[in-house]
Amino acid sequence: KQWYQRRVAITAGISGKSQAMFALVFCTRYLDLFFSFISLYNTTMKIIYIACSIGTCYLIFMKFKPTYDSNHDTFRVEFLLGPCVILALVLNHSFTVTEILWTFSIYLEAGAILPQLFMMSKTGEAETITSHYLFMLGMYRGLYILNWVYRYHTESFFDPIAVVAGVVQTVLYIDFFYLYVTKVLKGKSLVLPC
Repeated sequence: KQWYQRRVAITAGISGKSQAMFALVFCTRYLDLFFSFISLYNTTMKIIYIACSIGTCYLIFMKFKPTYDSNHDTFRVEFLLGPCVILALVLNHSFTVTEILWTFSIYLEAGAILPQLFMMSKTGEAETITSHYLFMLGMYRGLYILNWVYRYHTESFFDPIAVVAGVVQTVLYIDFFYLYVTKVLKGKSLVLPC
């Protein structure tokens, strides 16, 4: 019985749709792997991002499918994908396939967490490990913001597409951050207010 309980909880609380959106983000962003070499480190990290995101989807949708909670993972991703495609076609740096796909990935990453947040709002709570995972995703975005500030001051580099999408993504995390700090860091479970 204990083995069964651990198996049931493997993907509990994780949105497969969010993970699929992140896999799509990295696959569309890093297509330049096939025709552009920057450095061994850069290439290795791109391959790791793609492999990990696709591997996570495999685990959720195939290997541990019986533990996946599709009843609560009901966010309509077409309402996220459609606007991202349109924005990428209209607001981009240049109208080339790779640039449009890169821009699409930036816009999609800003909203890829929405299925996860929607799933949390439907269940009304989040496992502690899921809360930590979401916090780390938010910290990843926070480090991006620090990188933008650094690059702006040292290189005078400013990418309005990445910055606006990053700000949108950060705003989506603000309510979660508040709950994380006031609940999870104090040892309480993350239960959403009614």
